[in-house]
Amino acid sequence: MADVIRKSTLLALVFAFLAAGSVLARPYDGVWVRVDIAAERTEVWRGEEQVMAFDGVAFGRGGASRLRLRGGKETPLGSFQINRINRESQFHIFLGINYPTMSHFSEARALGIIDDKEFSASIEYASRTGNLPQDGSLGGYIGLHGIGRGDPDIHQRFHWTQGCIAMTNSEIEELAEWVGIGTPVIIE
Repeated sequence: MADVIRKSTLLALVFAFLAAGSVLARPYDGVWVRVDIAAERTEVWRGEEQVMAFDGVAFGRGGASRLRLRGGKETPLGSFQINRINRESQFHIFLGINYPTMSHFSEARALGIIDDKEFSASIEYASRTGNLPQDGSLGGYIGLHGIGRGDPDIHQRFHWTQGCIAMTNSEIEELAEWVGIGTPVIIE
C-alpha cells in the first residue's frame, strides 16, 4: 500500500512539474519567444517590448498543428520552454523545446491517439528523466535551429524542416544570445 501511495505522489509531482512548463501567461515579465506561423516570423520579447524579430523563418513541411504526430513533419503549436541547447548541432545551434508537453499527451490520450499503455509508460519515463519521451506517437526532438551547412536558397523558398523552426545561422546565433534553459516559447 505504501508503494502505491509513493507512486501516486510521484506521478502527481511529475504532472505538476510538466504542466508548469507548458503555460505562459502573457505578457511574461522576462525574455520570451513568439513564433508566428502565419507571418513566418520569430520574435524575441522582454515583457511587453519586442526587442528583435527574424522574418522568413522556415517551418515543418507538413504545416502546423496542435498535435504533431511522429513523422508528420508538422510544427507543433502551443506554449513551451527551451529545455536543451546544443551548440555543436548539425544545424549550427539547436534550441530544443519541451514538445510534447503534458497538455499535448493528455489531449492525444483523450482523442485516442495514444493508448493507456503508452500514456502510462510516458509518465513513468517522465518520472525518471523529468521530460516526456521524444520518440512516442507524438514525436519530439523539436526546436529552433539554424540551417547548418544547408542551402540558403532552399531555406528562403520552402518550409523544409521535420517540424522545427529554422532560421539562418547568424539569426540563430543572435537568438541564442537572448535565451536559455527555461525561456518560454509560444508557437501560434
